[in-house]
Amino acid sequence: MWFLYAVSSAILFGLTGFFMKISQMRRGSTPHLLLGLYAAGSLGFALNSALEGSLLAALLDWRLWAAGAVIGAGSALGNVVFIKALDYGPASLTSPLMNLNILLIIVMSMVVYGEGLSAPELAGALLLVLSAALVAIRPKEPLSIRERIWFGLVALGGVLFFFRNGGLKVTAELGLANTPILFYSYALSVVWFAAALLPWRSGTRLTADSVNGQAAPAVLTPVAAAAPAALSPTTPAAIPAPPRHAAAPVTAEATRFNAARTGLRWGLLSGAFSYAGLQLYSVALQTGPATLVAPIFSTYGLVVVAGSVLVFKERLNRLQILALLLLFIGFILVKL
Repeated sequence: MWFLYAVSSAILFGLTGFFMKISQMRRGSTPHLLLGLYAAGSLGFALNSALEGSLLAALLDWRLWAAGAVIGAGSALGNVVFIKALDYGPASLTSPLMNLNILLIIVMSMVVYGEGLSAPELAGALLLVLSAALVAIRPKEPLSIRERIWFGLVALGGVLFFFRNGGLKVTAELGLANTPILFYSYALSVVWFAAALLPWRSGTRLTADSVNGQAAPAVLTPVAAAAPAALSPTTPAAIPAPPRHAAAPVTAEATRFNAARTGLRWGLLSGAFSYAGLQLYSVALQTGPATLVAPIFSTYGLVVVAGSVLVFKERLNRLQILALLLLFIGFILVKL
């Protein structure tokens, strides 16, 4: 069953990223998108914990609070560091290198927890990691590194995402309930992004990006799981042109309101799928080997690619086609 859980978690988490991309293309506010995502996810994990009967007991367990803080910080700060790294280097290198945190999870699971892999399983896991990395590469993007600080940011981001992705494996091995831990990590992120929106509401940070909902070159992916740069930047052709009519000009306040509403709506929908994806990822880690579950989960970016092809009629480049081929080969090897 763990294989089904892992594949389902990647699909659901990939839909989270796809809905985030839709919000970006419709010029939704990224801060409101993330606030809605974490709010809906928090509610999902809270209800799940209540149904499990673990929520009330978890409120008094400092270990769960600490684990939630570490995993939540790894996600939120990891995304911040990722976006900062894009100021100094290309996404085509930044994202794949940060994705190597999956290899750290594999090594940790084998060395610390004694998980073993057969030769086909190891080959399949490595192909899945390579598949996830290839999705983020943009063939026409210049690969120049503008500042040496980029190397430090990439290393820091990889470690932070390791805390996020591998933290659930550690807590599962410690016998801690992962559902309330995820609730705490999401709830803390709600506080983080709600605080970030306070200046936005007062209008002191009314920039072109906050008005139009444009994010950095890659939209922040959910705390859920995996590579932050699974989403490609929207191209000018993909962004719908403003309607041409003789209506009165839209005020800045109306533009801000529309961007906030769009971001919040798609964020709430994204959060529901983020909750479902991470919940299944947690179950997969508890019932199966992290050496295989983590690489499978890391391929969620391919769902974003598939959705873009089906809905927005985007064309696959050669690297994305290769990534899909490696995905299928990896799945076959893992199941041998």
